[in-house]
Amino acid sequence: MKVLFVSDIHGSSYYAKKLQEICCTENPDKIVILGDLYYHGPTNGLTLEYNPMEVSHILNSLKDKLYVVKGNCDSLVDETISDFPFHDSLMLDIEGKKVFCTHGNKYHISNLPDFDFDIMAYGHFHTGFIKKDDAHIFINPGSISLPRDGTVHSYIIVDNGKIILKDIDSHVIDMLNMK
Repeated sequence: MKVLFVSDIHGSSYYAKKLQEICCTENPDKIVILGDLYYHGPTNGLTLEYNPMEVSHILNSLKDKLYVVKGNCDSLVDETISDFPFHDSLMLDIEGKKVFCTHGNKYHISNLPDFDFDIMAYGHFHTGFIKKDDAHIFINPGSISLPRDGTVHSYIIVDNGKIILKDIDSHVIDMLNMK
């Protein structure tokens, strides 16, 4: 099963269209959005082609594959324009691994939940990475629209036992075998 992880679109119709292109190229079975879909938030400037309603139309066109975690910039009103549910967090089984999906404003590599998981997927920090410790793997697809700290616009693919961080032009930035 091929799973695409993306986060922090923040209302950019330009990067939502890029997400559509990535979906055509990657052809994932599932798309996990780790929060902050429509609103840019008070600490971010407006994103490129800021148009939350257009972003909702694009995401609604992908609804059959979407699993969405609510971010700190998402609100109840965002759900009224979405044809898919928002979850506080998700626990998914991906290739036999327990993958805890959260936005990252509460749980992240420095603040772990008190339940068992193999992989924690989160956004929020706008920096893409793949990290591993003795017990867990931590993945962050970065922000597709507002990368920080010198990182690039990015996403993550999980497929055939590999976790792959890519830029929006599908160039591999980092990779890790899950096994």
